[in-house]
Parts: sequence; structure tokens; C-alpha cells
Amino acid sequence: MTEPFEDEDSGGAEAFALAARIVEALLFASTAPLSAEELARSVPSGIAIGEVLDRLAAIYAPRGVNLRQVAGGWAFRTAPDLGYLLAAEAEPPRKLSRAALEVLAIIAYHQPVTRAEIEEIRGVATAKGTLDILLEAGWVRLRGRRRSPGRPVTFGTTPGFLDHFGLDRIDDLPGLDELKGAGFIEGRLTRDLTVPVPDDDPDLRADEDPLGDLFSPLDDGDGGPHRADE
Repeated sequence: MTEPFEDEDSGGAEAFALAARIVEALLFASTAPLSAEELARSVPSGIAIGEVLDRLAAIYAPRGVNLRQVAGGWAFRTAPDLGYLLAAEAEPPRKLSRAALEVLAIIAYHQPVTRAEIEEIRGVATAKGTLDILLEAGWVRLRGRRRSPGRPVTFGTTPGFLDHFGLDRIDDLPGLDELKGAGFIEGRLTRDLTVPVPDDDPDLRADEDPLGDLFSPLDDGDGGPHRADE
């Protein structure tokens, strides 16, 4: 239940309180994060949805559930310090192989990317099952087809990827300095080593065509693998 809202204009306070209750109900009922634009369509006219969300976030900050921005929207999530209480009830976390983690990271940072391009970056062949696991998890999607010989499929991440990893936007992924600070990159770095700024814009790029008929033969391209995934 939201806390009372005080305002010199009782009518405005009532409208704001009603908007907060509506937003609260919609977010609790939704199985996926909702954007501010989606929520704004249901509140009384003249109410600033940003102010409603900020107020609700402040109200829920000390509670057992918090209102957070994830996957480009808003959602209620268990307070971080209480997560251990729900561990027994939660679905067992999906365990990814090292190969799957590498492929997922490459897709996240380099999207849109083809299988051949993934293999070129990794220097090894990518088993079809590895991509299937990421597709089934809902973290990776088929974007389109590259305008190149064989028209290979391009891959990108999904809102489910952002939600699962607690990210609001794809550019919340750590950059090179953050990766070094976290210990993921050690030792002296080559001058040409960079971590690209990720971009998950759903619109197709100039070098991509729509997927079209998914049942037509697909060419994932020639990645020049050195060895296969273990």
C-alpha cells in the first residue's frame, strides 16, 4: 500500500495518489518490466509519470521489495539483502558453459553479429547447441540476415537478457576500465585492445535484411575455426 501524498491542492493530491496506486497495481501484476510510457497510458491525465515512479521507488526503498529500473522499464524486485530467503523457492540458476558465456558476451558487446564473426573473435568453432541454449534461455534472438554472401543470420540480445542480469540498458555493461578494475582483465594490455560500446537497437542496420523465411537454408558463414568447443 502506498503512503499518503500531501499537497496543497487536495484534488491534485488525490489524482497523484490514484496514479501511484494504478502504477503499483500494474507493476505487481506484470510478469515483465513496464516502461514509463506504458504506465503513463493508464494514469490520470496531467500526472507526471516520472514523479510517480520516483515517489514509489523512494517509498519501497527500505522495504522487502524495491522498485527498480531493469530492461528499459520498471519492476518490483526482492531487496538485495533478502535474496537469500527466497533462494530455496527460486528456480535453479541456469548454468552456462564457458563457451556459452563467451558467446553471450561477444553477442552482447558486438551485436549484431553472425556466427562466423563470433568464431573469428573467439578463434574457435561455435557448436550449434551453444547458440540454441542462449536462444532457449531468451537471452539471445535472431535479428536479421547480413547482406553478404550466404546471407548469414545475425544475433542480438533481448530485454530478457537485461532483466536477468539486472541491467536497465545495454550500455550499463562494464567498459574496459571497469573490467580491469574487477579483475577480469589482468596484466599488460596491447594498445589495440578495446571493449566496444554495446548497442542493442532493435532496428536493422544498413547491412542487415529482415529474416524472411526461417525455413530456407541458412548459411552461418565461414568462421575459419581452429578447434571445436569442448
